[in-house]
Amino acid sequence: MKYSVSIKAEGDREIKIEEVVELADAVAIYSGIAAGAGTMGYGAQILIEADYTDEALDKAIEIFKKAAATAKLPDWPIVKAETMTEDEDWEDAFE
Repeated sequence: MKYSVSIKAEGDREIKIEEVVELADAVAIYSGIAAGAGTMGYGAQILIEADYTDEALDKAIEIFKKAAATAKLPDWPIVKAETMTEDEDWEDAFE
């Protein structure tokens, strides 16, 4: 099953647009997007293939941390991680 996983990390300084662009490049292979420019944190949403939610979260967090390191972002704590299946995403689109 495919999961869309959103992850956010927060810290103690403002994130620059160039850093978000680097993060977006690092998660692009996972159909990912990144955000956070001008805020005290950064985040990404990526697509993960997994059998269940916990597996999707574990995989996504590992990918997120590697992508943040590739983008030379600070290793800040993750404050939010959510999953949504493709089916749930379609249901939300028509509500």
